Amino acid sequence: MATQHPNAAPCAPAPSRPYRQARAGYGKRSVPGQTPPQASDFGFLPERERYVAGYVDHLPDGAAMDIKSLAKDLPLYGQMAIGTALRTLAVAGHLRHVRCRVETLGQSRWVTRTYWSRCARDNEWWSSHLAGEAAEKEGSPAQEATAPPPPWVPAEEPVSVPQQRPTAGPAPDSTAPSPAYVALARLGRIEPRLALSAGDCAALERLAAEWFTRGVNADYLTHALTSGIPSQIGSPVGFVRRRLTDKLPPRLPDAPAPESPAPAARPLLVECAECGRPGPADALPDGLCRPCRGTVHAGAGAADAPAAELPGGRDVKALVGSMRNLMRAP
Repeated sequence: MATQHPNAAPCAPAPSRPYRQARAGYGKRSVPGQTPPQASDFGFLPERERYVAGYVDHLPDGAAMDIKSLAKDLPLYGQMAIGTALRTLAVAGHLRHVRCRVETLGQSRWVTRTYWSRCARDNEWWSSHLAGEAAEKEGSPAQEATAPPPPWVPAEEPVSVPQQRPTAGPAPDSTAPSPAYVALARLGRIEPRLALSAGDCAALERLAAEWFTRGVNADYLTHALTSGIPSQIGSPVGFVRRRLTDKLPPRLPDAPAPESPAPAARPLLVECAECGRPGPADALPDGLCRPCRGTVHAGAGAADAPAAELPGGRDVKALVGSMRNLMRAP
């Protein structure tokens, strides 16, 4: 079995301006807390992955990170090889494809971003970092595009405009009867035995108004005064006064306004580096969903081994594990 040498890979070409810019909301996103670039970065990756990682690391944020764009910029490898390299970089802990929702000019849409880390990160770090990104975006929605500023217009001298006199409308009628007065005046039309005069309504208006201050309406007041009355009523005003006093409803305390629950932060969805299936970060360790993780671990050894080499001669899972352990070493 041939031994891979860290320095055997060709140097990845540094991106020159202008680089391929992704659409608004898409592209590369560098994670914080990275170490300065060094010549030994990605030294334990295979040749192809080291070549692709060196190029991606030099790209600025917002650059195109899709397979087709990278294949056009890196002529040594095709689209399938670039896709396999990105998958390996995700397993090694350098990147995550993330699907998130952004607000653009009042419209909501889903975009795919590639979070990149020069230092290899484990699954726990990626899960906590993406959870923090989701909480931050929920607190302050991203505005990917804003309206262009208005064109500059030279200042003009102020022009005096005569103040226009407002059109005179009908003055409010200050003598309009109160709802309590109207409810008492209508009692005689609903129940003739409780017909009240104008003076009676004015005398009982204050007692009836107390009912309205306790949250009842005119229908409730009318029903309380007219239900279960005797067949003969000697004094309608005295009977209504007694009922307004005896059946006064209780004063209910003001109900506190229900507290609206705080909106839960929408989690960012990590895309599988193999099939693109979205899911929570915890459900996609190493950036792979469960079916693809089993397929990759089962077929990577046979695909990378030479034809004359036995299928069990190379344990890709153990190789990747050792690579990640070496990356975590100081």
